[in-house]
Amino acid sequence: MTQSLEIAQLGNPILRQLARPIDNVHEEHIQKLIEALKAKAVAANGVGIAAPQVSQSCRLFIVASRPNPRYPNAPRMEPTAMINPQLVAHSDEMVKDWEGCLSIPGIRGLVPRYQAIEVEYTNQQGKLQRQQFTDFVARIVQHEYDHLNGIVFLDRVESTQDLIKEDDYQQGIGNKHSSQG
Repeated sequence: MTQSLEIAQLGNPILRQLARPIDNVHEEHIQKLIEALKAKAVAANGVGIAAPQVSQSCRLFIVASRPNPRYPNAPRMEPTAMINPQLVAHSDEMVKDWEGCLSIPGIRGLVPRYQAIEVEYTNQQGKLQRQQFTDFVARIVQHEYDHLNGIVFLDRVESTQDLIKEDDYQQGIGNKHSSQG
């Protein structure tokens, strides 16, 4: 299934739609989609990926933070499937940092996000989880959660002045604003 997963690019209407809830986590096609999304995130050097990004309208995303060429300072964690997630609490503090997106290649944006969040979700085994995330991983979760609601990071950038080319970011031009991204 991994080979058939094409990343939907900005302009594809699925990226602007509200994703449908998943009724049964244990369905074979959902379990296969979870595994395929995990593999796709790794193969594309992403730290997360949402089902709408592979043209699947369902409330599912993967958080797979680890150092890679796109995010060399990312913390390491096990890839985690979050099904039907709900943002249940967040800090008052917002932090601006650079984000990119597999569906919007070649661009980074300086995006304000909550520094800490609490999320309730169903895991791959069908168990309800409630977890707190901070800093970079909280940013990933919020970014992927937005995809389930038809929002892309460009919608959250406060000014076009906060956009740069990926190449410039990789050369360190964007790092004067942040050390995380």
